[in-house]
Amino acid sequence: GRYPERLHKALNTCETVITAWDGDRLVGLINAIDDGGMTAYVHYLLVHPDYQNQQIGKTLTEMTKEKYRDHMYFFLVAEHKPLVEFYKKLGFTAMGERTIMAISNP
Repeated sequence: GRYPERLHKALNTCETVITAWDGDRLVGLINAIDDGGMTAYVHYLLVHPDYQNQQIGKTLTEMTKEKYRDHMYFFLVAEHKPLVEFYKKLGFTAMGERTIMAISNP
């Protein structure tokens, strides 16, 4: 949302982008990158607030999990407690004491 030009550019270079539409209105999307066989990463799962709690995020995630079912690892980052609980319901588990490290350049 806040950086539409950057998001558009990022999505154009991803291996996987799956979208959800209500007519001609984009209401959700998920994107992932992968290394060709071992690891895939979900970068964004976005669902418009008016369309949340309608199984859109779950469906997009399940479709992406299916695409990468033969990869050894399928990662994503859940930044907030409600998202952690959401992803747990979809079969994800927290990675113990591991810490995700990042450099952020807004």
